[in-house]
Amino acid sequence: MSGLIMKDISFSYLDGFCLHQLSLMVEKGEMVAVLGPNGSGKTTLIKLAAGVLTPERGEVLLGEARMRKLSRRQIAQRVAVVPQYLNIPFAFTVAEVVMLGRTPFIKALSGEGENDHSIARRAMELTGMEQFSRRTFNELSGGERQKSILAMALAQEPKLLLLDEPTAHLDINHQVEILELIKGLNREQGITVLGAMHDLNLAALYFDRLVLLKEGAIFAQGPPATVLTAKTIYDVFGATVHIEQHPSAEVPHIVILPKKSNLR
Repeated sequence: MSGLIMKDISFSYLDGFCLHQLSLMVEKGEMVAVLGPNGSGKTTLIKLAAGVLTPERGEVLLGEARMRKLSRRQIAQRVAVVPQYLNIPFAFTVAEVVMLGRTPFIKALSGEGENDHSIARRAMELTGMEQFSRRTFNELSGGERQKSILAMALAQEPKLLLLDEPTAHLDINHQVEILELIKGLNREQGITVLGAMHDLNLAALYFDRLVLLKEGAIFAQGPPATVLTAKTIYDVFGATVHIEQHPSAEVPHIVILPKKSNLR
């Protein structure tokens, strides 16, 4: 059963950039990373999968449901997004931010119920944020904020979790913590994950399948060892690399080589 189908998707901005007849299927319970240079269409693809953008041509399906036929509330009851940064202008506590994830399920004027609070508490427990529940969100470290955002997404009880470079501004330890959490949720709860990633090595280590974009089209896709070769990386990124075997996993590890003109 598919978690997400993007069929012959085309989308363009006023500046001319476009995704052209892109097709992608993410199976239920699969964990897929979208890679590519800046401007290749990673974030646009995530926004189309989230229903934030509407394709000019083609169709997006969540399971058997056509996204065009779903309301914003119905989409939010099935899909959650973890962005690379979330601006919270008010002095919300972590608990209040996480409770925002229950918004699609709360009827107007009724307020949160005990079930909503129970789900939010569970989301904070899963992400290790229960001890920070009374802390102000904007006073947290970058890694703690990102785990709070992930907890908010989990409070939506999503079938599909979308990631838009969620580790881009984090230090190495927090990058690993966030991806370990997401990988564990994928394995233990069967949440389908589609993430735009910037770091090729982290993508290879934590995602089952990689989709490599170039100029708005899929250049390659498959297991990390198939997609991340020295040739494909040069063809897409223009970078010269050496590929090694990761010392503790059966995935490639990429070593960036400097330009010959910069060698001493």
